[in-house]
Amino acid sequence: MDRIRSILSGLFMFVLLFSPAKTEDAGVITALLAFMEKLAPDSAQIPPNWGWNDSSDPCNAKWVGVTCDRDDRTVKKIVLERLNLSGTLDIGSACKVSNLLVLSLSSNNLSGSLQPEISNCIRLTHLYLNGNRFSDNLPDSIADLPNVKRVVISNNGFSGELPDFSRTTTLLTFFAQNNRFTGPIPGFNYRQLQEFNVTNNDLSGPIPDDTGRFDANSFAGNPQLCGKELPVSCPSKKKKSKSKLRDFLIYIGYVLLGFIVIVLIALLLFKKKKQQHGDVKIEKSPESGRSSGSRNSRARSEFSATSVESGGVSSSMVVLSSPVVNGLRFEDLLKAPAELLGRGKHGSLYKVKPDGGAGLVVKRIKDWKISRDEFKKRMQKIDQIKHPNVLPPVAYYSSKQEKLLVYEFQQNGSLFGLLNGSQNSQMFDWGARLSAASSIAAALAFMHQELQADLIPHGNLKSSNILLKNDMEPSISEYGLMAAGHQDPEPSNTRTTIAAFKADVHAFGIILLELLTGKPVQDDGSGLVNWVSSVVKEEWTVEVFDKALIVEGASEERMVGLLQVALKCVNASPELRPTMGQVATIISSLKEEEEQSMTSSDP
Repeated sequence: MDRIRSILSGLFMFVLLFSPAKTEDAGVITALLAFMEKLAPDSAQIPPNWGWNDSSDPCNAKWVGVTCDRDDRTVKKIVLERLNLSGTLDIGSACKVSNLLVLSLSSNNLSGSLQPEISNCIRLTHLYLNGNRFSDNLPDSIADLPNVKRVVISNNGFSGELPDFSRTTTLLTFFAQNNRFTGPIPGFNYRQLQEFNVTNNDLSGPIPDDTGRFDANSFAGNPQLCGKELPVSCPSKKKKSKSKLRDFLIYIGYVLLGFIVIVLIALLLFKKKKQQHGDVKIEKSPESGRSSGSRNSRARSEFSATSVESGGVSSSMVVLSSPVVNGLRFEDLLKAPAELLGRGKHGSLYKVKPDGGAGLVVKRIKDWKISRDEFKKRMQKIDQIKHPNVLPPVAYYSSKQEKLLVYEFQQNGSLFGLLNGSQNSQMFDWGARLSAASSIAAALAFMHQELQADLIPHGNLKSSNILLKNDMEPSISEYGLMAAGHQDPEPSNTRTTIAAFKADVHAFGIILLELLTGKPVQDDGSGLVNWVSSVVKEEWTVEVFDKALIVEGASEERMVGLLQVALKCVNASPELRPTMGQVATIISSLKEEEEQSMTSSDP
């Protein structure tokens, strides 16, 4: 009897040890079951070994339509095509699968709408909903997907206006033919798109000017569309312009006359006031942090302004192309409470929220040997160059005493905080780090290309200056702020110019090392560079990588590839460092390989 008990006990332990465990999180499995329940498949169409139950694991039990990563740890693809699914799409539950890359529900009988929660699928690269009976508007939030490449929603009943995809920098395919979309064709990155089709809708107005690479086959079947690629030409505006020219000139004449009268009155009043009161000086003491005599006892910023400088009127704050700070004055910054975020070699950083306005960040720059005119030219030039992963200044102020830059406040913090645990680092896995590296490299390469002739590198690139937007996409801030005391390179000094841009490459290499090692940077980053170089030299390369990446099972091949790029960037000799364009190309290739390994192939 004892022997039988021993045998049964051994068998029980064997079952416990070797039965497959659930590798996906219980919450993900619950969300997947809720997702399938709403799809409501026809029981006659369910294949054998369907899976999709709470007693099994989607990866180990090989649920129909579910593909996991190569280690069977997490769901990457859901492909449920031609299964006569007749329910609705619960995209909120689907997006709880945090590593979902591909969602394909093509050729079913699904109805209802696509909910705004689609934006929660932040890793999604491929979305296929074609051949169903979806209706209602396409949510604007679909354009907020940071990694989406293919959107195929053709042959449905979607209506309303198409979302604006102009900020989506990864989209390659957009198929929306045979729906009921109305209104004008919105913005897309047409030069990046590989495939585009909006035929057979009710779209109207001119086709975008930069769509010359797409012919009428991409726009046909929209009677109210016009353009050179279509049978209907857009009406000329010349006659209308001529008919209004006379009225316009008369109106301008009255405006100029009124302006001249106002200027003359203002000059007379100013001259009279100056004679009565003399020059007035208004200062905000850096030591006290508030204006003298102020009744507001809250903490104040350390900005100062002088109304008269060298006998002339002070500079006013210049608001650049941003509706966020429309109408903002320098006085508004002086009056608003300010929170000191940090001090660095090049100045102090404050969070400011003017009354009734959006949160702003003010960079107070010290010891920058640059004239007011040069500062103005630099800010205007940077404002002209736009990239979705570069945070533009929204306003600036320049005087002899002060140089201030104003940015929109980014509430998600910085890449430094994400890597070093001072903010929520959940979901910052290998794929997210590689994607961030690719976005930063592409943005920096773009800025270098556009501003090379103007001799404007970043000058102060570091992980604390890589801010995270609402969609957690990285955004380079403080572009164009040279190191303290650094003089702008002379146009004739080519070596100095190259060195300035190569310094950005070195700084980016240190950011790559932070992403790979998870270690914080001290001072100029030389300590981290030396440590990584010594470990690699001893042929213990795997010891370099962040333990979290090793546990995750990240691709060692691609981590080594990114490490090689980083080491080239931090080469002690600037001449041997690659350009940011070369760096961006290599990292983009690594990202493509990573995505291909996850998706295996497009469904």
